Amino acid sequence: MVRYLYSVICFLLFATAATQEIINLPKSDDSGIAWENPEKEFFSNIWTTQVVTNVSQPTMQVFRPKGEDNIGAAVVVAPGGGMYALSIVNEGTAVAEWLAKKGVTAFVLKYRLVPTGDDGTAEVMTTLPATVLEKAGDLLPYAVTDGLNAVAHVRENAEKYGVNPNKIGFLGFSAGGAVTMGVGYNYSKENRPNFLVPVYPWTDAQPVWAPKDDAPPMLIVCASNDPLGLAKGSIELYTAMLEAKKNVSLMMYSKGGHGFGMNPQGLPSDTWIERFYDWALSENLIPKPSP
Repeated sequence: MVRYLYSVICFLLFATAATQEIINLPKSDDSGIAWENPEKEFFSNIWTTQVVTNVSQPTMQVFRPKGEDNIGAAVVVAPGGGMYALSIVNEGTAVAEWLAKKGVTAFVLKYRLVPTGDDGTAEVMTTLPATVLEKAGDLLPYAVTDGLNAVAHVRENAEKYGVNPNKIGFLGFSAGGAVTMGVGYNYSKENRPNFLVPVYPWTDAQPVWAPKDDAPPMLIVCASNDPLGLAKGSIELYTAMLEAKKNVSLMMYSKGGHGFGMNPQGLPSDTWIERFYDWALSENLIPKPSP
């Protein structure tokens, strides 16, 4: 019986892995950065969520809507984790699954991370904040490149995915929000996202700059009581876009903390993704579903 159950579990794991659609993205020069340990996915008891660490090869997992539900829009989703890890479910696959049910083709991006040991979440919690910020800053340009390559891949393969090449958004959380901002500051014609959604973006890692002349519409999401103090940076980002007369919206919840993602807390911030969807529809950034 034990051998039978083991065989069933192995089969289910294999079947799940086989059904995943994984895209390897181009990998640029890492300027001597060495990942001594392989990529690892595990449940972090410290963060009480599933995480991925030690990403050295950027990839995307594709979440396609059912054929008849596809509205022809796409969103690249960048989980957060201080550049030491990725909150892969709460800020990744759960977001993508929600979007796919709405007819949006979603792509969960694993961008390059700071090389760590056995538990990257333990390292980020026990390392001096200044050192964390320094290492995150060193990796951020490569993660931004991964984000830009993600947008370029979706646009180049828009017909394959059944999406409009002019309906591609980029949504990221915390450190992924810093990546989102970096994408918004460094795009070219080929990899310009059509809209940006930084959710409690880590503006210490990616400072607020003046937006580009053709900056895409932006929705910023955060909570006033974010314990990392990211509300101030979110307001600064909103103000920079507003003063440049760019299309920008801000959803600032009084409560929500940091890292709320898709984790229900019984608060108004639980519905942020529905408000994002409403915003995207109202701005014609994604098509309305057929009646």
